[in-house]
Order: sequence, then structure tokens, then C-alpha cells
Amino acid sequence: MNRWLNRELELFLAAVGFFTRVPVPMKPDFSEADLNHSTRYFPLVGIMIGAAAALVYTLVSEVLPRELAVLASMAATIYMTGAFHEDGLTDAIDGLGGGWEKEQVLKIMQDSRIGSFGAVGLFLMLMGKYQALIHTYPALIPIAMIAGHALSRFAAGLVIYTQSYVKPQGKAKPLATKLGRGELAIMAVFGIGPLLLLAPKLLIALVPVAVVWCWFSYILKKRIGGYTGDCLGAMQQLCELAFYLGVAAWSFT
Repeated sequence: MNRWLNRELELFLAAVGFFTRVPVPMKPDFSEADLNHSTRYFPLVGIMIGAAAALVYTLVSEVLPRELAVLASMAATIYMTGAFHEDGLTDAIDGLGGGWEKEQVLKIMQDSRIGSFGAVGLFLMLMGKYQALIHTYPALIPIAMIAGHALSRFAAGLVIYTQSYVKPQGKAKPLATKLGRGELAIMAVFGIGPLLLLAPKLLIALVPVAVVWCWFSYILKKRIGGYTGDCLGAMQQLCELAFYLGVAAWSFT
């Protein structure tokens, strides 16, 4: 039992180290295969990031207006992750927006520079999340942050489960093998579990998430025949925004 727990802890720390700036101890012989197996804990990393955002929001909202508290929480998550997913979003939008053929799309995605499509997309994404959160009932905002970060990372994991990696190498290459059903089940527990913190009627927020996931998955399959690391980051950002919009829509009514 102790050996199993130690192994799972190592995998979780690998996920934390890969997706955040949080310093974690890593064993010297850690392999790419280990990182692949750590995929099961991506939503748990999301819970950790969402909890940090909720904490920042709660503390800042005690002394500053809600709008500034939301901005502070968003800045905290971007710093915590090193804008990892936002970077993927801009690259994916640039590639899909500026390329026609598969190879052209992938080539644009590899360019470290941000193009006009990516810049506009990133602005709209950040503004969309900000507006959705400030129009959510204040008491729901911390819970929405935790659930949104976890669920959106589960959505990205579902892309790995349902599609194939399309580049011979890249930042998501260690994650490119298919997930097993057991690993998917663990992802689902941590990705869907935080939704239990919400009132049942708020689960309507899953509808826009499902629509966005199906739409973007279809785009990826049609345009490039699968996914890249940038596409996973884009899916996470899109589904996080979709969830916040769903919660805000209920709050607005």
C-alpha cells in the first residue's frame, strides 16, 4: 500500500511540476512514460489552481471591490501556471485561423510569436472570463473557480482519450499515448467531483461546456486530424470560459 501511495504521489507531483511553477521534488530517474501516467491527475492540479484563485479572490474582496478581486485571482492563476494554457490558446488560434492545410496549421502553431488571431483570441478569452465571473453571484465565484479549473482540465484530458497526437515531437509528446479507462476514471473523479459543491440547478452550466468541447474537438479532427499540446491548452481555456458563462447565465436570470 505504501509503495502504491508513493507511486501515485510521484505522478501527482509530476503533473504539478509540468503544469505549474510550483516547485516540487522530482526523482532523478523520472521518465516521459511517468509523465504520461500523471495525466490522471491533471484535474486535481486544476482543483489546486482553482483553490488558489478562490483564496486570492476571497482575501482581496475583503479590502477591494469584487472586480479587482476577480482580476487578482486571474493574475494569480496565470502566474501560478506560467500562462501555460494561455500560450497554447494563442498558438492554436493563430494556427487554425491563419493556416489552411494541416502542415501549414502545425507550422504556424510552432511559431513562438503571437499573431493577430492569437492576440485577439487571448484578449477575448481573458475579458470573457473576467466579465462572466463579475456577473456571477459573489458567493458562487470561489466555487465556480475551483469547479471550472478542474472540469476544463478533464475536458482537455478527454481530447487525449478520444484523439491522436499529430506531431512527431512537441511539448505534449510525453502525454501523447492513449489513456486507459482506469486513468480516465480517476480524471473524471477529480474533474467532475467539484461540481458537487454546486446546487443541482447550476449543473446547466455543463451544457455550454459540452457544446464547446464537441465543437472544438470536431474542428481539431477535421483540420489537423488530432491534437497538439497547444490544442489541449486551447480546449482547457475554452471549456473554462464556457463553464463560467453557464454559471453566470444562471446567476443573471
